[in-house]
Amino acid sequence: MQENKFLIPLAVVVAGALVAGAVMFRDKTPKTATPTEDPVVVEPVTASDRIIGNPNAPIIVVEYSDTECPFCKTFQQTMHRIMDTYGPLGQVAWVYRHAPIVQLHPKAFKEAEAVECAGEQGGNTMFWKYLDKVYEITPSNNDLDPAELPKIAQEFGLNMATFNTCLESGKYTEKVQKSVDAAIKATNGKLGTPFSVILSPDGTALPIRGAESFDVMKQTIQTLLLSVGTSTQATTTPAN
Repeated sequence: MQENKFLIPLAVVVAGALVAGAVMFRDKTPKTATPTEDPVVVEPVTASDRIIGNPNAPIIVVEYSDTECPFCKTFQQTMHRIMDTYGPLGQVAWVYRHAPIVQLHPKAFKEAEAVECAGEQGGNTMFWKYLDKVYEITPSNNDLDPAELPKIAQEFGLNMATFNTCLESGKYTEKVQKSVDAAIKATNGKLGTPFSVILSPDGTALPIRGAESFDVMKQTIQTLLLSVGTSTQATTTPAN
């Protein structure tokens, strides 16, 4: 699994908007996401975001996700394959933002805070490492035992007193809630997870609703790379 090798933040201003609904396969030919008329507003990527990949990549995938969502668990692996494919070429960067849907998964909000507490101690790399572990061990659908959160921190060698104090204090409650609010705004009040927005240099903001397959994500990214005149000599990464 790829670790972040680029810790420099990237400020992205979205100048245009396109929207895509879920894409379905009617045959075996990979398809790109299909734009609709609904607008999308996604907050610019800033220094407070967590990024994997080249911060100057022409394509940025901003994902709003819920750690207890089973579709998000699947999409997490899809996005790692995307980064394994395009990351070495510096063509794609991945931004993760919290969007726990507490009406369905009340435990996910505290899990998001735990991820932030881990990132506070270990930086960007630990943020992603801890996040991946949560997705790995959760059965999804609000079934992860909260007792596992400090166990993950201990497994990764974090200072337990600092981690527990951070988690119990609610230090990152406001940050997570602001991320949820931004996700709701980006989806026009119709938040479902995972929800991603693919940003490109020409101002395109292409939303992807749901856990699209690797083939669909790859084809969509390839199309956007071609539209901005970027080489697409991506490597092929087999599924795990």
